[in-house]
Amino acid sequence: MTRQAKDDFDRLASALRAAPPAAEDARAAALTAAMEGFDKNLRAAQAEAAVARPSQDRPHGAGFLSGVRQMLANLTSRPVLAGTASVAALFLGVLIVQPAWLRGPEPALDLVPPAPPAPPPASTRDQTTPAAPAPLADARGRTVAQAPAGEAATADAPARADAAPPEPAPAEGRMEMAEAEAPNAMARQAMPGTAMAPPPAAAAPLGGTMDRVAGMPAPVDVLPAPMPDTESFANADQNPVKLTATDPVSTFSVDVDTASWAVVRSTLNQGRMPAPEQVRIEEMVNYFPYAWPAPEAEGAPFRASVTVMPAPWNEGRRLVTIGLQGRLPAVEDRPHLNLVFLVDTSGSMQGPDRLDLLKQSLRLVLPQLRPEDRVAIVAYAGSAGEVLAPTPATDSATILAALDRLEAGGSTAGGQGLELAYAVAERMAGEGRVGRVLLATDGDFNVGLSDPAGLETYIGRKRETGVYLSVLGFGRGNLQDATMQALAQAGNGMAAYIDTAQEARKVLVDQLTGALFTIADDVKIQVEWNPAEVAEYRLIGYETRALAREDFSNDRVDAGEIGAGHAVTAIYEITAPGSPGLSMDPLRYAPAAAPAAGEGELGFLRLRWKEPGADASQLMEVAITPDMAAAPQEARFAAAVAGFGQLLTGAKYLGDWGWDEAIALALASRGEDPFGYRIEAVNLMRLAKSLDAR
Repeated sequence: MTRQAKDDFDRLASALRAAPPAAEDARAAALTAAMEGFDKNLRAAQAEAAVARPSQDRPHGAGFLSGVRQMLANLTSRPVLAGTASVAALFLGVLIVQPAWLRGPEPALDLVPPAPPAPPPASTRDQTTPAAPAPLADARGRTVAQAPAGEAATADAPARADAAPPEPAPAEGRMEMAEAEAPNAMARQAMPGTAMAPPPAAAAPLGGTMDRVAGMPAPVDVLPAPMPDTESFANADQNPVKLTATDPVSTFSVDVDTASWAVVRSTLNQGRMPAPEQVRIEEMVNYFPYAWPAPEAEGAPFRASVTVMPAPWNEGRRLVTIGLQGRLPAVEDRPHLNLVFLVDTSGSMQGPDRLDLLKQSLRLVLPQLRPEDRVAIVAYAGSAGEVLAPTPATDSATILAALDRLEAGGSTAGGQGLELAYAVAERMAGEGRVGRVLLATDGDFNVGLSDPAGLETYIGRKRETGVYLSVLGFGRGNLQDATMQALAQAGNGMAAYIDTAQEARKVLVDQLTGALFTIADDVKIQVEWNPAEVAEYRLIGYETRALAREDFSNDRVDAGEIGAGHAVTAIYEITAPGSPGLSMDPLRYAPAAAPAAGEGELGFLRLRWKEPGADASQLMEVAITPDMAAAPQEARFAAAVAGFGQLLTGAKYLGDWGWDEAIALALASRGEDPFGYRIEAVNLMRLAKSLDAR
């Protein structure tokens, strides 16, 4: 017995003698007998402490608790038992409400349960195992199943009396093991007022609730902090109404991107209204295929069509819809393709809507490729690496195995990945082959060449070699849409957002030819409005694609591309002089009237484009007249989607026109809808109406 234990026994004995409980004669006699037994065991323990011990392992049965058990076992008569009950009650009270001199210093709280004691050596174990061991009991005589939470017992007990367990470390405040009697074995029993440590398999996970230890309150559950929303979107303020007399010319680049529609859909399906910066109306309109008249077999690679109709949201205005339809060559007439998958495998791409969906999406591409096409895979995280060397598209097993090996982790060395992907594409180059890099990412570039301006400059130089870049976005919460848009525009490619496998099929199967094969570079649109017929005009969307008037004729200024089979749609809202729909008061000092040239025309449409790889642009011109109606049903559906986008951004120019009118217009002009894209738009409008009404 240690000196500290001996001192504790002395103090306890003094306390018991100083304040014996009042009792009847029988109880007093029992108390006297109990005290004699107590003194006997105390003297035996002190004598044992005086003998040098060979090790720190105490013999089984030694210690204060064993002495008390032995004392109680010797008292069998009812009066004696009544007396021992009083002693036990007093003893428990002393343990529960300890005076300061007995408690000692306050123990430090240790929330980590101690490891269970090591089993005794095999030589000391009892080889006889009981067939049906009795259930373990706690200090109150209840089985483990009866004990409340926080008073668990342990099942590992020595098998015989001479197999002594190791002595616990003498640290205050720790959880103690106690012993209970079991057939042919000694099971440990918990001391009153203490909680048993659960076995390792039952340990509570980090952040879960724990039982109170030494009277301390249980720690509060700590929920993981939500990931911060770091998304960024490329957008600008809505185009204002312009006065034709002072600013008659409107110039912009075409846009075949569709990312905004998919982002808006993803946000609405999460039960939230999209933020205005997520909405780019031209991308919402251009998400849908339109039946604009196709170009002739010879001549320009696309055809321009114009429709003029009343504006659905204001009787005093009209909508002028410009539709460009690209030529779709036969599959056998396509050039051979060198396709480099550039895959973001950084830690931010972890998850089913990121890398897992990305893998599924890229698998859809392979059946669309021809035997002459080749595929390579470059992955980047903390650093970039070539996962798959250039491989024939027919070797799908090798390509798919390389995709399956991709795992997310590390930082985002996007610049390094781009450099390696372009190097691989240039190594694959050959006569009559088209090089394309398909970047799949959440747009979070934070290592290496990560400056947006530097990336754009670098990609702009690489597109001069004929290797174009398209971007597929994945995931929400840290989607860097602005970076994706900048890279795709600089790389003469398209940007799309993939939120479902169905969207992956639309982009990479149904529209793969348009995404990878360009038929017209640097396509620019310019409209000059006739002040005699149009007093005001407003371009709906294309805010991020605006060009200066002089950029239209400058072939060094980059613009958007049109892919094989792509359709591009743009909508102007115009107001005639004297119309009740005018937004601005007339000028007092109006400029002189224009000459009679173009009398009766609303405006004049000019388009410039380059053949892929060419340096000089070509020009197309079309007069806009009030009676144009190339595809009125298609124009009405485009107007419904444009109205939808404006409702999402504040409906500044729509008057009383609202959700019901947008839904009715989309349903009435739905037309042919083989893939269900248009009815999906109607359902999203209905969902937005419900969310907007909350």
